[in-house]
Amino acid sequence: MWRYLSSMTLVLGLGIILFPHHSNNENQPGPEVYSTTYETKSKLALLEQDVKLTDDLCRSQCSIDYSRMLSQIENGEPALKVLSEMKTEHEKMDVLIWSKQSQPLEKGITVGEVPSSYKEQATSYLKEAKAAVDEGKHYQSPKFGAAQQVYFVQGTPATNRDSSLVGVIHQDVLYQVTDHQLKNLRLEPYPSENRWKVESVDTDTLQDKVVDHPEDNQGTSHYHQNEVVVRFKHDPTDAQLTQIKNEIKAISAQKLGYTYVFRTQGMEAKALMAYFKKWDVVYVEPHFLYLTNDYYDDQEAANKDDSSSTDTGTSTSTDITTNFMPNDNLYSKYQWNLPLIETVQGWQLTRGSKDVIVAVVDTGVDLKHPDLSNKLLPGYNVISDNDNPQDDVGHGTHVTGVISALVNNNLGVAGMTWYNKVLPVKVLDQTGAGSTYSVAQGIIWAADHGAKVMNLSLGNYADSSFLHDAIRYAYNKDVALIAASGNDNTERPGYPAAYPEVLAVAASDSQNNKAPFSNYGDYIAVTAPGVSIASTYPNNQYAALSGTSMASPHVTALAALVRSTNPSLKNTEVYEIIRQTAQDLGTKGKDKYFGFGLIDVVKAVKMAEQSSNQVSYFPQSLSRQMHLITKKYAY
Repeated sequence: MWRYLSSMTLVLGLGIILFPHHSNNENQPGPEVYSTTYETKSKLALLEQDVKLTDDLCRSQCSIDYSRMLSQIENGEPALKVLSEMKTEHEKMDVLIWSKQSQPLEKGITVGEVPSSYKEQATSYLKEAKAAVDEGKHYQSPKFGAAQQVYFVQGTPATNRDSSLVGVIHQDVLYQVTDHQLKNLRLEPYPSENRWKVESVDTDTLQDKVVDHPEDNQGTSHYHQNEVVVRFKHDPTDAQLTQIKNEIKAISAQKLGYTYVFRTQGMEAKALMAYFKKWDVVYVEPHFLYLTNDYYDDQEAANKDDSSSTDTGTSTSTDITTNFMPNDNLYSKYQWNLPLIETVQGWQLTRGSKDVIVAVVDTGVDLKHPDLSNKLLPGYNVISDNDNPQDDVGHGTHVTGVISALVNNNLGVAGMTWYNKVLPVKVLDQTGAGSTYSVAQGIIWAADHGAKVMNLSLGNYADSSFLHDAIRYAYNKDVALIAASGNDNTERPGYPAAYPEVLAVAASDSQNNKAPFSNYGDYIAVTAPGVSIASTYPNNQYAALSGTSMASPHVTALAALVRSTNPSLKNTEVYEIIRQTAQDLGTKGKDKYFGFGLIDVVKAVKMAEQSSNQVSYFPQSLSRQMHLITKKYAY
């Protein structure tokens, strides 16, 4: 099982942070990359750097927000109105004070209150900020506070230097990213025992396994103690179903397609599996738990572009030239990942199409994020069984930003597609976990509601027939399914990534090295950037997260661009175009660490343009699928 993961190698404002080199042979990853010691040390360093980068993203965006507020005030808008609206839209803005030059802070216009627990420190930094801005200097204090109560003070002078804006900014996002990444990078055991009434077991034997160290997660699956999943060869009659419920003392029996999830009050999963052997079943298996795979004016023009796009998304009012750079505030400094895979050059060929819908089956999406809201379709919350897939974790919002954050809107980050709409499907709850039933239901719902490409940044090491049925259902509806391989640095196949109907994605860093957390194996199809990826985060924020969860949406976005370019392509042809156009990494040809290599947007889109016929398959691809199918049905 995996969660969203955290790690880092990226271009910062002043330089490049690099991983140690793999080995003496630059084309062959050395064994030290995959050792437990190397992995743990690398993950700890990556966690620290991801948090540092998130801090930097927050400070950069806040500086931009302050300058915009001052510009609005200089243009005649009432200061109190401007400050109040900013505080309403951005919860992190705890205190905002606008004042004239040399005017005491207490005489200025103030919105919000200084946090009482750190009032002395905040007040001291506010005085420093005021002194700096009165001299025409920008100011940012060090962090202060602890845990979720971390703050910094910022000061920005007006362009004419006759006024300024200072304030206190709450950085609880740093705590959130740290907490998420400890789990996502597998730096602490997950899930904790007794949570969800979950048992931890060896995936092959289903023998109990105590998970008290992060390394124990490798090859470990988790399932509900008192539940099983059953698919009957023939649906039971009402009388038979009543008999079953009575005999096992069932609390509930949920049905999805031909598959039932039975929950009992006291009968454990192993006993339930033994009980169902007397019935005519296709399979009976534990109800496995799945987690995310992480290691977290101009707008009107953007809307106009969207409405004027053609089926291929190539006709817009924005001229994309060779030297084009999107004006999204955080792009040039933080988004190393998009240039690495030739994204901007790809935009000269296509920027996507609103007719090719991308489903993000995850923790939901922040439906009000200003860098996403215009790209979202009405979605579904499987957990609550309603139409409100609001993200209460952050993972799904981050994944969605990689795919479809608004481009060239003078705000935040740029997504890989300009016009493809996202269908948000919440299948994981506030802990970042979800059952096989909820994940399968979300996949089927998305396939039935127009998704042509689907991102699955979640997984488990258990090969669940129930989940595989849902995957096959979407695949047979011609959905291109993209999944993260997982973040345990193990060769153990994870699902759904290892199913032959799915394109499995590994993660690499800015130097095209294997990310130290990335799972690997013969099932890996391609690699994409997955280290310290800057993207959208709930509550109008931005964060850097790492993991195969972050690599997967790069490939998902590419699949959407390929289908936008040539809508007649089948999902299998989309897969093959992505494989054939990848830049070879590691050992020559396909290997278990990088698959066919790093995705290339330009080459893939060009091949999609040229190909109106079925793309020929690599023998290796057929071999891989036959191997997995043979292995699955051999016993």
